[in-house]
Amino acid sequence: MPAAALKTQFESLLGGHLGWQSRPAPECVPSGVPALDAATGGLPRGCLTEIFGPPSSGRTSLLLSILAQATHRQEVCALIDAEDAFDPASAHAAGVRLDRILWVRSANNAEHALKAADLLIHGGGFGLVVLDLGDTQPATARRISLTSWFRLRRAVESTPTVLISVACQSNAKTCATLQLECARERAAWSGALHSSRLLRAIAARATSTQRSKTCSPVFTATAL
Repeated sequence: MPAAALKTQFESLLGGHLGWQSRPAPECVPSGVPALDAATGGLPRGCLTEIFGPPSSGRTSLLLSILAQATHRQEVCALIDAEDAFDPASAHAAGVRLDRILWVRSANNAEHALKAADLLIHGGGFGLVVLDLGDTQPATARRISLTSWFRLRRAVESTPTVLISVACQSNAKTCATLQLECARERAAWSGALHSSRLLRAIAARATSTQRSKTCSPVFTATAL
C-alpha cells in the first residue's frame, strides 16, 4: 500500500491529522561576547555546547564570560573542575559572582568529573553546568565514550540547564548541539620592543558549528 494511502487510512481511524510533533527551538542565553551571540543566537538551554581549542586560544576567557553572565542572572552554576585549573581570583576579576558557583574538584580524574556532571544535571536547579576538561590530557579525554556524551545530552534535555564541555579538542562530536572552536589570532603587548613586555590581550576567533551552519566571530581575551 502506498505511504499516502496508508497515512490517509490511519487519519480516518484516528479521527484527525497524522503528523510529527517537532521539538520546539530551545531558549538561548547570551555568552557575554556580542559578536558570538550575534552569530550563534546564544547558548541553548537543555543542550550540550562544546568549547574546545589549544591553550591560549581564548577558551578560558569565553568560559569566564559565560559564567559571569549566568551568575549576574542570579542563576546557580556548577563547575566540575577535572584538573584543578579554575582560578577564583581571575574569575572574580572577570565579573563572576563566586557566591553563585558550586566548584566541584574531581582530583585529576576525568571519569569522576563525568559522573559528577551526570549527578548534578539529574539533581536539577542549575542554570549552567560546566565540565572543564581543558587541562586533561587529550588521550584521556578521548577515552570518554560517545555513549557517555549521549547520556549527558539526554539527561540535560527538557531542562533549563545550559551544559558546557571545555576541552583541548572536540570529544562530544555529534552529541553537541553547538560547537565553538577557539583559536588564537594575534597577541597585544605593552612596552618597548626588545625590552620587557607585558601581555595585554589576545585576539581569538571562535568558529561556531550549529545545525550545519558555520560562522567565525572574533573576540578579545584580555589578560587579567
